[in-house]
Amino acid sequence: MRLPPAAARLLPAPPPARPGLWPRRGAARPPEQVENKTKGKLQKQICQVVLDHFEKQYTAELGDKWTSVRDVLTCPSCWQYAILLNKFSQSAELENTLCVEGYHPAFQGTLPYLPRSLKCYISRTPRRFPAQKHQTGKLKEYYLLNAASVLPVLALEVKDGEDVLDLCAAPGGKSITILQCAYPGQFHCNEYDDLRSRWLKQTMESFIPDPLVNLITVSKLDGRQIGDFKPELYDKVLVDAPCSNDRSWLFSSDTQQAKFRLVQRKELSSLQFQLLRSAIKALRPGGSLVYSTCTLSKAENSDVINLILKSCTNVMPVDISEMAKAVSQEFTFLSDTQQHELLVLPEKGKAWGPMYVAKLKKI
Repeated sequence: MRLPPAAARLLPAPPPARPGLWPRRGAARPPEQVENKTKGKLQKQICQVVLDHFEKQYTAELGDKWTSVRDVLTCPSCWQYAILLNKFSQSAELENTLCVEGYHPAFQGTLPYLPRSLKCYISRTPRRFPAQKHQTGKLKEYYLLNAASVLPVLALEVKDGEDVLDLCAAPGGKSITILQCAYPGQFHCNEYDDLRSRWLKQTMESFIPDPLVNLITVSKLDGRQIGDFKPELYDKVLVDAPCSNDRSWLFSSDTQQAKFRLVQRKELSSLQFQLLRSAIKALRPGGSLVYSTCTLSKAENSDVINLILKSCTNVMPVDISEMAKAVSQEFTFLSDTQQHELLVLPEKGKAWGPMYVAKLKKI
């Protein structure tokens, strides 16, 4: 999950001369995009400061694997997009079109949890369907996303009637995916940032019909405090935490802002730990929690989970290795991770991720 402006405010303040440190999605034309006059297209420019930082960190953490991962992350033309079909606006014609054009189901086979209502299509070649615009009163037929973003939802295993909290929900892709899988008894989608909260509401209205959308609670609470406000209220909690989004950070437009971002990055693990601790408080005993990020950083992934496991005696790790094994044809995973976690590594032809997923249970 990309770090939104409100989450950035929980970290040390940037210098006064550097406003707008955390870019908002959906800006008209990001300054990091420059026009390619020969092709008439926009090309993203790599931020060398960030790349140099990643080279040092990820060479140490990933070894030889970093080279192939870097080649994908620095080549937007290699990026792939999955198509998540909306069960509330089904179109047999769309599904047939996808099959004719070479798309195939991303998830099939012997997954521990795979509702029949979840339909997500991918192609082995980089291509992108046009995004559908929001139209009041008309549901969208599909949602474009990184296929690895579905894995945290599959790990969460939401069942009909369960009370669910999506702690850091904007822009809403994982919330939409949850609702493709099941009908929660109570579904609470939280987003601390005001702009992103409005975006989240619009996403829900674009995909979920009345009266179901009116039964979903969208709040703007500080995620670090929800556990105190709503203790032991939920069966399942998803913490798609604010993180140093590796894909977007590589294309930062302002070198000085990028440098300060990298300094702030050291504080993110503290925020993530606080969000996880709050999520555990919000869980009922016996409930499950999934933590996810879209960064390769060990400090924001396994280090945060290990700290939670050491400091919270009322949680235990949950094995998700069977899920990883079942989808290994479509995703590349870092080896030598613990059974309760996985890290998706982008590679050409399977350019999904980065995506870290870990699962815990409250006892």
